[in-house]
Amino acid sequence: MHGAGNDFVVVDATRAPFTLDARGIRRLADRHVGIGFDQMLVVEPARSRDTDFYYRIFNCDGGEVSQCGNGARCFVRYVHDRGLSAKNPLRVETRSGIIEPRLETDGRVTVNMGVPVFEPARIPFVAEQRASTYALEVDGRTLEISAVSMGNPHAVQVVADVDAAAVASDGPLIERHSRFAERVNAGFMQIADRRHIKLRVFERGAGETLSCGTGACAAVAVGIARGLLDSPVTVETRGGALEIAWPGEAQPVSMTGPAQSVFEGEIEV
Repeated sequence: MHGAGNDFVVVDATRAPFTLDARGIRRLADRHVGIGFDQMLVVEPARSRDTDFYYRIFNCDGGEVSQCGNGARCFVRYVHDRGLSAKNPLRVETRSGIIEPRLETDGRVTVNMGVPVFEPARIPFVAEQRASTYALEVDGRTLEISAVSMGNPHAVQVVADVDAAAVASDGPLIERHSRFAERVNAGFMQIADRRHIKLRVFERGAGETLSCGTGACAAVAVGIARGLLDSPVTVETRGGALEIAWPGEAQPVSMTGPAQSVFEGEIEV
């Protein structure tokens, strides 16, 4: 499946346990000898009474992460298309909390992505106190970034031209910067106007992807918090457009976008 070009392998583990280890995931993620994907999504039975499913996400490097917005939309389409549930919206538990994705009549999916977290210790990010921007030393240069968590950590910087941004070179350096204890997703945001941005994201454990749902939410939350954007915002990624709405402090971010199936198959592991 893919959500705006962010591609996934989705595994139904509701009838049998998920047993792949990190090595097995990396092999399946290899686009030459496996299937190829940015993330693997796993649909598991609910672990608590008030939820419908448990949702796990593994990056192509085999590491498990807490949240994936584009994946959450594909999760909903998969569950409905496979007849695993007809409920709408669903209550889905993740490592970072509960989300309630909803399938819209036009086929798109809307996900309540939770409240953005700007407190450095909760991102986690090393800083003396909360600020709208931080100076980050990268390869002998100082970059101005904003730090936020959308269930996973993001470092967002405003750039003049997203197509010319140093995503390939700066992305890995930001991802593994020592001030981010759990690594970080590096976002490069170009502001077209107050309701329209262009975005590229270098994702931790996956590299640059065509789209990043939590990255889009993080960029919009940062832009609104800094007074640069007004909700709702159209986020233009290389894989397609996402609609992000955020009323402001202490309110959850809402994301609407596409989720499409590409093919189904079997593979020996």
